[in-house]
Parts: sequence; C-alpha cells; structure tokens
Amino acid sequence: MNVYLDNAATTPLDNEVLQAMMPYFTEKFGNPSSIHAYGRETKAAIERSRKTIAGYLNASVGEIFFTSGGTETANLIIKCAVAQLGVKHIISSRIEHHCVLHPVEELAKAGNVTLHFVDLDEHGNVDLQHLETLLQRTHKDALVCLMHANNEIGNILPIEKVGELCESYGALFFSDTVQTIAHLPIDLQKIKVHFISGAAHKFHGPKGVGFVYIRNSHALCPLIHGGSQERNMRAGTENIYGIVGLAKAMELAYKNLEEHSAYIQGLKEYFYKKIQAAIPEVLVNGNYSGDSLYTVLNLAFPATEHADYLIYNLDINNIAASAGSACTSGSEQGSHVLKELKHANGKSSVRFSFSKFNTQEELDYVVEKLKDVFVPSKS
Repeated sequence: MNVYLDNAATTPLDNEVLQAMMPYFTEKFGNPSSIHAYGRETKAAIERSRKTIAGYLNASVGEIFFTSGGTETANLIIKCAVAQLGVKHIISSRIEHHCVLHPVEELAKAGNVTLHFVDLDEHGNVDLQHLETLLQRTHKDALVCLMHANNEIGNILPIEKVGELCESYGALFFSDTVQTIAHLPIDLQKIKVHFISGAAHKFHGPKGVGFVYIRNSHALCPLIHGGSQERNMRAGTENIYGIVGLAKAMELAYKNLEEHSAYIQGLKEYFYKKIQAAIPEVLVNGNYSGDSLYTVLNLAFPATEHADYLIYNLDINNIAASAGSACTSGSEQGSHVLKELKHANGKSSVRFSFSKFNTQEELDYVVEKLKDVFVPSKS
C-alpha cells in the first residue's frame, strides 16, 4: 500500500483541475498581452480566475495579483513594504515559514528595519499581550508578519484579534495564509489584514502559481520589473494554465468546504486515537483542539533506537510523511519550529498531514507500521 500523508508540503492535483487547465496547454496558448483574439482569449481567462478568487475571499478583483506562490509573495510584501511604506519595525515570530523569516532577518541584518519576535507559549501560540506591548513601542512604523496557521504544527492564529490590535496601533498586518486558503473560510471584509498570500499546490492545484492580496489603500510597487503585466504589479508573461488551475482548485475547495473539512477532521481524530491506543507515550506538538488546522497533526514519539530513522522507516513502507517543512528537508539543522516547543524532540517528531483523498484504511496501515517500531514484539 502507498500512503501519502504529506499534504502540508504539497497536494496531489485534482483531476477536475487538470481538465480545466488542459485547453490552455494546447489550443488556448495566446500571450495574454497580445491584442489579437488569441491574446484576448487568455486574458479573459485570467480575469475570470481573478474574479473567482476575489469572490471566495470577499475581496475586490483589483486587490488580487497573481504570483509564482507563497515565497515570492512573502518577499514582495515584506521587501516592498519596507522600501515604500515607511516600515521601520517588523514584528514576527520565530516559528514563521522561512519565506517570511529569511527576508525579515536579511532586512534586519542590513539595518533596514528593527526586528522584534513576539513571545510564544509552550505550545507555540502567540502571546497577544506581548504583541500589544511591541505594538505600543513601534506604532505606525510596524509591519506585523504572523502566519494564519503554522505549516509544521497546525496552530491557528486568532487572526481577527491580531488584525484589530494592528489597526488600533496603526500597524500594517501581513498574514501568510498559504496553509489556510481553501481550507478555512476567509472573509477579507471582516479581517483587518492588509496583505495575505496563497499557493495553489496546497489545495490540489498546480505548483508554481499563487496570489497576493493587497488591500486597496496600501498599494505596493513591483518586486519584479520588466513588463506591465498584473497591472504593473508583476512583470513577466502570466502562467495562464496555472492561474486557471488555481481558480478551479479554489472553486472546488470552497464549494465542498464543509463536507471535506468534516471528513478530514474525522480522519485526523481517528488517526490520533489509534496512535494513542497503540503508543500511549506519544505527544502532540502544538495544539490539538479547535485552534489547530484540521489537515495537520505533528506527533512527538518516544525515544527508541529506531526513532531517529522514523521518517526513513515510514518511507521504506511506502508511507510519505515529514519531519517538518519541505523547504528545509535538506537541512541538518532540524525544525526551527519544534525547537521553540519545550517538550518537542525534533528527531523523533513526524508531521502527518491529510487530504480529502486519504482513507481510514490507509491510516490503519500507518498505525501498524508505527507499532512495529515502537511496540515490542511479544514473540
């Protein structure tokens, strides 16, 4: 049996998404910047896609710009906000995705901003009182960069409360929503956030395409120059089939959000109960309750002689999971997120992340293989 439980890293492409994309690989191939019929056809497809995405987020079509994904979007927002919007302080956390951490650390190293890290509790939740203290010190010169849901442990930020705090002190607010777009309802008329990011491959769309939301009153200049595409926000010929796939994946996700979220939450709860029964010493990294993303379960397993090789043991048994973010899989440093949790042991921790394509039968198989590692044989 082959079991894929690394959906926080990337998800399999939905066949309906592929079918929506296929015409733009073949007969609908015009450059959207061309004024002839071929170009007008693909330009219209881009604008339909933009309208679809804006509609699901309750945003204006003029606030959505297409990018290559979450990393480009984070760099665009952070670097351009510092360069153009008078940001002198950045408030973030030590468990952000590296697409946020690395740019803010580089800007601080270069002396362009002062970087402040908000305190976290033992489970990795943001200390809102400390955030307010930092906002009191920095006021209108601050950009707050806090992700909506952590990609490694699944903790969900109280994004509406953070937005209200930022507004009360005149700070800008960027939330990396890559793990929550198309997984949680997001109403940008209710959340006081200035910038968010999305990546299609996190919700059964294609890789290499995403978007940035920029609230109308806080326009940025482009990070990439060379053309007038995306209303002068991002130069370069548009990834037309990717954009169409992104919109289709988002449509499918939000159309079936209640059904799919309940199903995946059920899988997560089923799996955890089975693991607890088989290996009682297991601990949850981060939150497990309602303030945790239903697609992610990060578990710390008891130390054994085989624990250090747990990911490889799973892989040998055709089970795909991860020890942390896919962006750091080649690093020997270990998870920077788990290092911030007091009880977590990064070497024996595994992130299991679920999708609508997983089944209970698959999870039963994974539990049996984990028992082979952690439960001594009675023979």
